[in-house]
Amino acid sequence: MQKAHYTFPLLSDPKAQAIGRYDLVHKGQSADGHDIARPAEFLVDRNGVVRWRNITDDLRIRARSEEILEAARALR
Repeated sequence: MQKAHYTFPLLSDPKAQAIGRYDLVHKGQSADGHDIARPAEFLVDRNGVVRWRNITDDLRIRARSEEILEAARALR
């Protein structure tokens, strides 16, 4: 991030604490029957307001990094 000169943090949910709060759980949909998270990306402002989101039902589809960066630039 520093290399790209971003002035905002990038967050992830490695312990899956947020996926339930955002209703992003596909119950029992993994190959072995476990719950899995739906792909989702959010841009949140410093007040905690979601300003952009991309949520898909298809596990193979995610926002391209260019899309996310373009959305971030548009929100400046």
